[in-house]
Amino acid sequence: MKALLKLSGIETWHGSICALKHVSLEVFQGQIAVLLGPNGAGKTTVLKTVMRSLYDQKRAQPEKGSIEFEGKRIDRLKTGEIVRRGIGCVPEGREIFPELTVRENILMGAYTRRGGKDIRADIETVYRYFPILRERKDRQAGYLSGGEQQLLAIARALMGRPKLLMLDEPSLGLSPMMTREIFEIIRSINLQEGMTVLVIEQNANIALQYAHYVFLLENGRVVHAGKPEVMKRDKRVREAYLGSSDNSSP
Repeated sequence: MKALLKLSGIETWHGSICALKHVSLEVFQGQIAVLLGPNGAGKTTVLKTVMRSLYDQKRAQPEKGSIEFEGKRIDRLKTGEIVRRGIGCVPEGREIFPELTVRENILMGAYTRRGGKDIRADIETVYRYFPILRERKDRQAGYLSGGEQQLLAIARALMGRPKLLMLDEPSLGLSPMMTREIFEIIRSINLQEGMTVLVIEQNANIALQYAHYVFLLENGRVVHAGKPEVMKRDKRVREAYLGSSDNSSP
C-alpha cells in the first residue's frame, strides 16, 4: 500500500537553527495519524513545511529531503497549488476571519472551487457535522466561543474537499468536553467520508484514543512510531506523556 503523504529525510532550518532533523514519516490512506510531542519539538514545523507556509522563501535556508503526496513531489510547489492537490489545513490558533459571519468563513474554504450547486451541498454537509454552526451562521465569527471557532476552522477546511486534512493542536485552550467532541467529529469525518487525517497534538491521552498510528517527535526528530496500543505499553511514552510508569492501559 502506497503512502498518501510521505516525508523523506526532511531538514527544515529556521535561521541558524535546524528545526527538523532528517524527519521521515508516512501517512496512509484512511488513517487518523497523530504527530505527538512536547512544546518546541517541531510538530507545527512539520505541518508548515508540508504546506510551504513557514518562511519568506528569500530568507529561508534550503531544506533537504522530499515530500510526496499521492506519489508526486510537492515540496517545490506553492501553498495554493498544494491546497489544490488536496491537502487541507487547520492551523494552530484557528485563524478565522473575525469580522465575517460564520457562513462567510465557511465559504472562504471553497475559494479554489467552482460550481455553486456542489458548494451549497457541501455547506449542508458541514452543517450536518457541526449543527451549532448552522445556528450561528449569521453571527460574526469573532463572537464565537473558542470551541465554536475551532469547529468553524475545521468546517472551513472541509469545504476544500481535501483528501488529507491536517490539524494543528485542535485541543489547544479547550475544555476536556469540547476536546472530546472535536475528536469525535474527526473520527466521524474519517469514517463517513473516508478522509485521511493528520493531527498534530501534545495531549497524548486523547490522541492515543483516536489514532490509528502515532509518530513521536522530540527535538526535531521522529524518535518513536507505532500503533497506539504499542505506544501505550512503552514505558518511556507512559512516563513522559501519560503520567504513568506501569504497563496497564490508561
